[in-house]
Amino acid sequence: MLKKSSVNSRSGSGSILVLDFGAQYAHLIARRVRECKVYSELIPYNTSIKTIKNKRPKGIIFSGGPSSVYDRSPPLPDPTIYDLGVPILGICYGLQVIIHQLGGEVIHVKKREYGRTKLTIDDHLDIFKGFKKEMICWMSHGDTPIKLPNGFKRIAFTERSSAAIRSRNNNIFGIQFHPEVSHTPQGLRIIKNFLFNICKCKPNWTMTSFVDRSVNEIKNKVGKESVLCALSGGVDSSATAALVHKAIGDKLTCIFVDHGLLRKNEVQEVVKTFRDNFGFNLIKVDASKRFIQRLKGVKDPEEKRKIVGEEFIKVFTDKETKIGPFQWLAQGTLYPDIIESSKTGSQSSRIKTHHNVGGLPEWMKFKLLEPLKDLYKDEVRKVAVVLGLPNTIVKRHPFPGPGLAVRIIGKITPAKIRICRDASNIVEEELLANELYNRIWQAYAMVGDDKAVGVVGDKRILGHVVTIRIVESVDAMTADWVRLPYKIIENISNRITNEIPGVSWVTYAVSSKPPSTIEPQ
Repeated sequence: MLKKSSVNSRSGSGSILVLDFGAQYAHLIARRVRECKVYSELIPYNTSIKTIKNKRPKGIIFSGGPSSVYDRSPPLPDPTIYDLGVPILGICYGLQVIIHQLGGEVIHVKKREYGRTKLTIDDHLDIFKGFKKEMICWMSHGDTPIKLPNGFKRIAFTERSSAAIRSRNNNIFGIQFHPEVSHTPQGLRIIKNFLFNICKCKPNWTMTSFVDRSVNEIKNKVGKESVLCALSGGVDSSATAALVHKAIGDKLTCIFVDHGLLRKNEVQEVVKTFRDNFGFNLIKVDASKRFIQRLKGVKDPEEKRKIVGEEFIKVFTDKETKIGPFQWLAQGTLYPDIIESSKTGSQSSRIKTHHNVGGLPEWMKFKLLEPLKDLYKDEVRKVAVVLGLPNTIVKRHPFPGPGLAVRIIGKITPAKIRICRDASNIVEEELLANELYNRIWQAYAMVGDDKAVGVVGDKRILGHVVTIRIVESVDAMTADWVRLPYKIIENISNRITNEIPGVSWVTYAVSSKPPSTIEPQ
């Protein structure tokens, strides 16, 4: 998360703190607040009151969560949080926390509320200002309040529960439903009422202001020291490099590592783009042999990610001794990387260890510089535009740091690398030819150990099965598969089986996130 100094320098607009009680998509609340141009931070529910005070929030939101307040050791915030005088909004489990800690009562009910539910509004003064008498909301709970704390009143209800409450001083609110999800059609309006009518926030958190603040922060943090930047050519590392270069100029050196698992023609394209067009001090390192050797025989995806993360640091350390010294390592780490690696300190479980977060070795001596670590991917693209990066970088599809290592299921072999790389290139070529590339979040091909019988040139072959994965998303935290026209799918399939030796079948992945992830490993 951002340091105290950076949070306190937000031009008086104020920030919103979202306390994470373990809801899988607590981050959506923070996202919705940012969509309103108000800065928000997702922090663990048990963050100390001292830390919260130092951040000087204009408001606090309690997220939902899987626990029940009557459990033996439920996740609860420091009770003095209610004495800060800061407006609080509790959502679902967050509402139940407020009721439980302030003297009310919550019980489990047999008939839970789940899905689309009609909400009737009693009071239109503040959180429901401008609303009609009834609205549709999205419920997901099996606990309900039966007694409100002293000084609270019901302001909305459903057939089965008191679905919204407010304290007498209009400073603490609770709602049983989820305004952050799209299934609550007017949910964003509720959040806006809380931000602007209750917390008195100002909508002035933009990517331009983020760049200006970040440049000053990097200057102050780095001082006279030097920075090594891990540049991959993707929008995350490119925006990081451009941002750091804007702050410290020639004290930045970028290293582009070819680990042998990159996209087709990627090495040449990255070097040309950055060395020829931007004038960065760029060093290309061919470390393909050492990476492939370290990954030989490894099947487990978590182990692959950790091996890649450690090997990257070894490469950087080797270079540092020859061309350094460098005190800092700049990385294009994003907020979803931290969330999925379970490094926020919250209740959330680890989904997968990102090589640049949980994959970093303990022996690393570099200090980390991660100016984008509080941003989502779509926000990073906006930062890249502000920094003047070209569309070829801004709109480039995400590519994992471990590269094809996580798109090759099972052991990594030269044949699988060739198939995965060439098939992914065909997918991208077909999307570009049909003017779909920039309208899609991510597209690639994956390959594993499964084989199927095919007929090529009147001969029977036992070839690999290639799976195509094409998704649409906003921030990579959720995604849905793209309904490509059948003709395009057919063209992709025909080209892969005709042009790539050793492939007999092509399949199309139709799983959304959740329950699946975007990358297979």
